[in-house]
Amino acid sequence: MKLAYWMYAGPAHIGTLRVASSFKNVHAIMHAPLGDDYFNVMRSMLERERDFTPVTASIVDRHVLARGSQEKVVENIQRKDKEESPDLILLTPTCTSSILQEDLQNFVNRASNESSSDVLLADVNHYRVNELQAADRTLEQIVRFYIEKAKKDESLTTIKTEKPSANIIGMFTLGFHNQHDCKELKRLLSDLGITVNEIIPEGGFVTQLKNLPKAWFNIVPYREVGLMTASYLEKEHNMPYTSITPMGIVDTSSFIREISSICHKVYEAGSLTNLPTLDVEVRDKMKDLKILNKKDVESFIDQQTTFVSQAAWFSRSIDCQNLTGKKTVVFGDATHAACMTKILVREMGINVVCAGTYCKHDADWFREQVSGFCDQVLITDDHSQIGDIISQIEPAAIFGTQMERHVGKRLDIPCGVISAPVHIQNFPLGFRPFLGYEGTNQISDLVYNSFGLGMEDHLLEIFNGHDNKEVITRSYSSENELQWNKEASAELSRVPGFVRAKVKRNTEKYARDQKTPIITLEVMYAAKEAVAA
Repeated sequence: MKLAYWMYAGPAHIGTLRVASSFKNVHAIMHAPLGDDYFNVMRSMLERERDFTPVTASIVDRHVLARGSQEKVVENIQRKDKEESPDLILLTPTCTSSILQEDLQNFVNRASNESSSDVLLADVNHYRVNELQAADRTLEQIVRFYIEKAKKDESLTTIKTEKPSANIIGMFTLGFHNQHDCKELKRLLSDLGITVNEIIPEGGFVTQLKNLPKAWFNIVPYREVGLMTASYLEKEHNMPYTSITPMGIVDTSSFIREISSICHKVYEAGSLTNLPTLDVEVRDKMKDLKILNKKDVESFIDQQTTFVSQAAWFSRSIDCQNLTGKKTVVFGDATHAACMTKILVREMGINVVCAGTYCKHDADWFREQVSGFCDQVLITDDHSQIGDIISQIEPAAIFGTQMERHVGKRLDIPCGVISAPVHIQNFPLGFRPFLGYEGTNQISDLVYNSFGLGMEDHLLEIFNGHDNKEVITRSYSSENELQWNKEASAELSRVPGFVRAKVKRNTEKYARDQKTPIITLEVMYAAKEAVAA
């Protein structure tokens, strides 16, 4: 736990609340002091959503501190049970209220005895995990609870669906373009003849979690949330899963080939995977399904790459070739940063100087994924560190989070946002997925539009598109500000606009190295010679 004005991943209770509020008819109660209860405002503001179950805050105040929380917490649980009759009430403390070290499990046990709803305490260590880790753990806990409950009730269905089907695990509220990605995944699966069994947690019901084992396999689009659930289902119910993120042409093709291989194995295994007993005619028809036919799968990939995705064509166009070799910095969550790095290098020929992630718990996987695709790997959750790296590298473009977008504004470097933490701009009204073949088009547009396009600044200067006398420095640190004298400033204003910022940056860098506080014409010329040398 630390005090900071910016965090890439929030505290653990936010992850728990995101999962709980993604399900339908699930109510979360947060045991917290005033100040920690901002989740409802954050969700309604960012997602522009009217119909969602708000989180109830069981406030820890001076009265609670005086006599304990049990009475108040139990009362809040029972009140919500009577008012809303949810399927599940999930209780979570926050880092602040955890300091009290109260026996919340005892509170839950007492409340559940008098409630018709199921009551759970989020099994998360609020001091050791962040928002994403807590979300992953909470989803697995809820799934495990309802699977085990269905076993006891003898209502668990393990017979597989007659046609290939999949569960999509990890789509949830306040996710980066999650709703658009989900639509694109459903379209892709439908085109392959695969039905969607369940999507969790977004829009799902906990009462339907007992149907998860009916699917042939599970899809985990994002590593941050869903892997623990998929691992549990694989271990307990022999359900294979794919964690390949279908982002970019190459990885989308790999994703399709892997689910085809999984479906073929499940089909061949037959009774071993609890497939329903099918007569010969039905099994013969299933053989004709696209996903079970290798030639049809390859034909589908080729068709989608040629006619649906324009990314392959774009990578051969003169527009993309003009970007070849340009320096970039990529930073974000492990999934999006790794995928974006590979897309830029492998599919567009762009040089990724530094690739990084704030998911420190997934550092080994990230390093493995970006190995050979970048010059430097950065694992940090300190925004100032990535800001300093960007100012040192001076890339042509940044692909990162909203924080890197702000860094880019300050340093006059364009930035394309590719990862959470989310901003209201990451909930566009139009359809903008990052996954699948339509996602490749969106990524290509994002990449192209994120770079300064040729003579754009120079043309704006000619036609008075902006105040061409003002130059923005790319020094990320505000310390040791340099002063330009009148002659040097006048000389700088005569430099063409499309290179002026670079000249100013190089001159200031030279002045700092020489420990010269005032930049004169002589310093400018010396800096020019130093760069030329």
